[in-house]
Amino acid sequence: MKQLFHEQLRFLREERNLSLEELSKLSQIGVEKLTQYEKGERIPSLQTILKLSTVLEVPTSNLLDGIKA
Repeated sequence: MKQLFHEQLRFLREERNLSLEELSKLSQIGVEKLTQYEKGERIPSLQTILKLSTVLEVPTSNLLDGIKA
């Protein structure tokens, strides 16, 4: 089943046992912004998506297409 970006971001973060604070430190993205991304309240820039895919060690398409890693 395909997931939306915000669902996939949370899934991947939790699958890697990362807290929002840990992901924030690794990605240098504020906890508040990450929370908004995970709630679907804010849409990240392409640069932010690239940064998150690097930190989470998944292809960008996994975040955008909702393919479970």
